[in-house]
Amino acid sequence: MASAIFRCGFRTLSVFPKRTLYLNRHYSAMSSLLIEDPKYAWLKQLGLEVDNPGAFWGSWGGNGEVTTSYCPANNKPIARVTQGDEGDLEMCIYNGKAAWDVWADLPAPQRGEVVRQLGHALREKLELLGKLVTLEMGKILPEGIGEVQEYVDVCDYAVGLSRMFAGQVLPSERPGHILLEQWNPIGLVGVITAFNFPVAPFGWNNAVALVCGNTMLWKGAPTTPLCSIAVTKILQSVFEANKLPPAICTMITGGTKIGIGITKDKRIPLVSFTGSCPAGNKVAVEVTKRFGKHLLELGGNNAIIVNEDADVDMVVRSAVFACAGTAGQRCTTTRRLIIHESLHDEIIYRLKKAYGQIKIGDPLDSGILYGPLHSKEAVEAFKNTVAEAQDLGGKIEYGGNVLDRPGNYVEPTIISGLEHDASVVQRETFVPIVYILKMKTLDEAIAWNNEVDQGLSSSLFTKDVSNVFLWMGAKGSDCGIVNVNIPTSGAEIGGAFGGNKHTGGGRESGSDSWKQYMRRSTCTINYSKDLPLAQGIKFE
Repeated sequence: MASAIFRCGFRTLSVFPKRTLYLNRHYSAMSSLLIEDPKYAWLKQLGLEVDNPGAFWGSWGGNGEVTTSYCPANNKPIARVTQGDEGDLEMCIYNGKAAWDVWADLPAPQRGEVVRQLGHALREKLELLGKLVTLEMGKILPEGIGEVQEYVDVCDYAVGLSRMFAGQVLPSERPGHILLEQWNPIGLVGVITAFNFPVAPFGWNNAVALVCGNTMLWKGAPTTPLCSIAVTKILQSVFEANKLPPAICTMITGGTKIGIGITKDKRIPLVSFTGSCPAGNKVAVEVTKRFGKHLLELGGNNAIIVNEDADVDMVVRSAVFACAGTAGQRCTTTRRLIIHESLHDEIIYRLKKAYGQIKIGDPLDSGILYGPLHSKEAVEAFKNTVAEAQDLGGKIEYGGNVLDRPGNYVEPTIISGLEHDASVVQRETFVPIVYILKMKTLDEAIAWNNEVDQGLSSSLFTKDVSNVFLWMGAKGSDCGIVNVNIPTSGAEIGGAFGGNKHTGGGRESGSDSWKQYMRRSTCTINYSKDLPLAQGIKFE
C-alpha cells in the first residue's frame, strides 16, 4: 500500500557531478578479518563485506582513505571501509538536496508512514544491529540491542508526531484579519554522531527530522563506520521499496575534513553534533559564521547527590550502573557522587562490594555487565587521570588498574578524598572513574553540582518532598536533565534530551524538539476589504 501512495511523487534524480563508484579492493597482505571468521558470519546478514564503500548518496561509493574497523574487546580487525572524501561529500549534499524536492512535497502523515516502515525494518534487524554495536563500539549486548531499540521507539514516536506538530492561531488586533504560525521543513539536515552511541543519536534526529520534511546527511564516528553503513543499508531498502529517492538519507564516513566540510556548507541549514565540548565549540563557531543553526549534544560532568534521608539501597543500585555502565562512556555517566557525611562511609563500603561483583568480559557474552573502553587512547586517558588524581591527594577505593588481557579493559574505579573543586574533578574524563565527595548540607551539594562547566544530567536521592521541589526549581540543578531517586543515565525518548552551559543547549528526541528541524513563519491573512495598521497607526 505504501508503495502505491508514493509512486506518483517520485522523480528520477540525476547524479551530478559524476563520481567514480566504489570498486572492491583486496589487500592480501593484511591480517585476517573477523568478518571472514564463520563465528561472525552474521555480519553479512547486515550487508557488510570484507571491503565496504563508506559513502552513500543514492549509490554507494568512496574515494577516501581505506581504514579498518577494530573490535575493542580484542583489538582484532573486523572489516575494511573506504571512507568518503570531499568529492563524495559533494555528492551527498547535491543528491540529498535534490531528494528534498520529492520528500518535502509529501504530506506529513505519508512521511510518517515511511518512518513507520523504517522502524519496522530496524526492528527486524534489532538483534543483529545490537550485536554489531557491541562488536564495534564495545558496550555489552543488552545495551547494544537497547540502543537500536531506542531508534525503533523514536520512529514510533515520530509516526504519531507526523499528525500532531502544528502552529497556533492567534487573535489579531485588526478587524478582518487572522494571525497564525506556519511550520515548514528547513531542508538538508547534517548529523554528526560520536562513537559511544553509534546508532541512537542519529535515530533521534533522523526519525523526527524526516517527518518534519527534511532530508539527512549523516557522518558517524570514524571508529564505528560499520554501524553507519549497516543502518544506511536498511534505510535505503525502505526508500527504494516505496519508490522514493534513497538519497533522502545520505551517509559519509571520514575524519575531521569531512566534519569541517559539513559545518561550513551553507546548503546545510542545521548541523546536529554529538561529541566533546571542545569539538562542539568549533562546530558552533563555524556554523554560526554562516548564520546556520546548530544542535549541540556535548559533554557532561554529572553528579548524584545523596541526601541524609536517601534510600541507601537505591543509591548503591543506581550508582553501579550510572558510574560503571558502558565502562563510563556515556555522556550521562555519573562522574561525581556527592554524599552526605552521615552516609559517606557506608555507601563507599557498599559500592566497593557491589563493584567487586561486576562481571567483566567479552561484551557479546551472556551475563557480562562491563566491557572494554573503545580505544587504546581511552586507556591512556584512564591511566593518566588516575595518576593525576593520586598526585592531588585522591585515594583509590576500588580499581585504578589496566587489566592484563586482550582488548582495552580497565577496572571500574572509585576515588575519594579530593576537594570538590580539584582540577581532575572539574573535568570530564570519558572513562569509568567516579569521585566521591563528602558534603554537609543539600545547599552545599547543589552548589557543587552547578559549579562545573557542563550541565547535562543530575540526580538527587531524597525522601523529602520539599527537597524535590528545591532541586527542580530556580535555585536547584542547572542541568537539562534533573532526576529524583533515579540515576543520571537512562533518559526516555518522550522528553527532550540535552543539557545547558558547555553541554551545548541542544534538545533532541521528544517534547517539542521537533521545532529545531523546522522554520517558523508568522502569517497574517486579511480577508476584509480594509487595510488597518497595527497599533492603531493612521497613515492616510
